[in-house]
Amino acid sequence: MNLQNKMYGKDYIPEEVLEIIFKERWLQIWVPKDYSGLGLSFSEGLEVLKNLAFCDGSLGWIVTLCSGANYFSRNLKPKVAKALFENEKTCFGGSGMIGGTAEKIGNRYRIQGTWRFATGAPYLSHFTLNATLTENGNPITDDEGNPVIRSFILSKDQVKIIRDWKSMGMKATGTFSFEVKEAWVDEDYSFVYNEFFTNSVLDRIPFRIFADLTLLVNYIGIAQHFIDLAQDIRPHLSLEKLKKYIDKNEAQADYFANQLEQLLEQGEENFSELQAEIHEFGETFVSDLSHQILDVYFQLGIRASNTHEPIHQVFCDYFTATQHANFRKKDIEMTRCAF
Repeated sequence: MNLQNKMYGKDYIPEEVLEIIFKERWLQIWVPKDYSGLGLSFSEGLEVLKNLAFCDGSLGWIVTLCSGANYFSRNLKPKVAKALFENEKTCFGGSGMIGGTAEKIGNRYRIQGTWRFATGAPYLSHFTLNATLTENGNPITDDEGNPVIRSFILSKDQVKIIRDWKSMGMKATGTFSFEVKEAWVDEDYSFVYNEFFTNSVLDRIPFRIFADLTLLVNYIGIAQHFIDLAQDIRPHLSLEKLKKYIDKNEAQADYFANQLEQLLEQGEENFSELQAEIHEFGETFVSDLSHQILDVYFQLGIRASNTHEPIHQVFCDYFTATQHANFRKKDIEMTRCAF
């Protein structure tokens, strides 16, 4: 099946594409083999994500974010994780924001609140969320007086999807908000991100590095697709500079992933310098790449703006995906226009 053709122009994931995603277990690339997942290395998983993003932006993004959420299998008690991931269609997804409360009552929690935005919401079997813990209606605090936050997994029938995804691109991702009203969750379906019940190299990857590199390979894949389509529209347009720039930075991202794996294998625990280097690299690369794509787009003519042209979807996907706050530079002041 040509997944690219099946995804083109869609604002949802076709059932036949979903079946392939489940069959190939792409959503479980980071789930340990002991839990029926693929248990890929970090470098192997990144290659899968990049190739899917090249195929289609929404497809790559859903697999990236949902497989990233399935990474939490490592934070669950083994009996719970094994039971959940025996099913090839188990798919976590949700929000990293703190959008509600979890009232502790015995060994259960009563959860309510609203969270934005959950990638792949219509296709999820379970939603993940972060909530502030309360007991007897009062916030639970730690030894320093800070509110205690815990993560939870809810089945899809405990959640109401709010269909508020109106972006110009990534339309098929179904990145909707969701609401929970008085849902009860057993303590076994809660977790803390830095507490693991597995013992592998992947458990020790800093979240910032994991997020940076998984998003970067998506941008690379989409950009490579854009170049191919731009060449189809204007065969004589020189795109070598952009191609070489992407190839150079793709190699750098691969180097970072390999370097990280080597350090993890050696038992290294301090990744602060590498983390800062990767993030700075990502910020610069995404900013420069975006400007170079715009420079090419301005040379493609009116055909590139036709909403029925594949390059229009790829362009919109790229500039929607790169609105993710991960690489947004916080210290840039916008210049105000004076009239």
